[in-house]
Amino acid sequence: MPDTDRRSSIMEHAAALFAEKGINASTVREIAGAAGILSGSLYHHFDSKDAIVETIVAEYLRALTQRYTDVVLAHSDPGARLHDLVLVSLQVMHDHPHASEIYQDNRDSFEGRERFRAVRELASSVHRTWAEVIDSGVAAGVFRSDVNPRVFHRFLRDAVFLAARWHLPTEIYRIEDLADDTARIFLDGFSARAQPAGRPPVGRGNG
Repeated sequence: MPDTDRRSSIMEHAAALFAEKGINASTVREIAGAAGILSGSLYHHFDSKDAIVETIVAEYLRALTQRYTDVVLAHSDPGARLHDLVLVSLQVMHDHPHASEIYQDNRDSFEGRERFRAVRELASSVHRTWAEVIDSGVAAGVFRSDVNPRVFHRFLRDAVFLAARWHLPTEIYRIEDLADDTARIFLDGFSARAQPAGRPPVGRGNG
């Protein structure tokens, strides 16, 4: 197996173990065994378990920031930007199974450690993009000014980034459908009187 494929296999199996058992409870021997190699061979690709964690999370966050840049450049309307931030976040999580869960469960342990500086910088960039889009919508009068934008951000962030724990895309209820529903709930509300005229009902999810 080429080195790049072996490295990807190690990351894939490690991510599954980290998400299932936690980083501390997962051993290098278990990761190597799951990937079908000896522990010593794993160190040819990564110098430590932390290096595997850093690579998994950083690749995921880097993919987010790249997609976010595309969203911000593609739209001037804050509502469209917010919708598409939700959409691409869900898509990237789908493309990087377990990475979001690993990051969310271990954010505190990444603080103050040189190994995870890139993770912290990328996470800050992700946070800034959401905050700037929300703030621009408030300033433009598109979003409400009577709700603390940081509180709105936290609720929306948790709704989006914890969705990977329960949402399984199907032909009936796709990632795009979840993004539409999430944007509707947070921008339009769930009250029937708030539903814009002409907006069709959507299918039932798989929660």
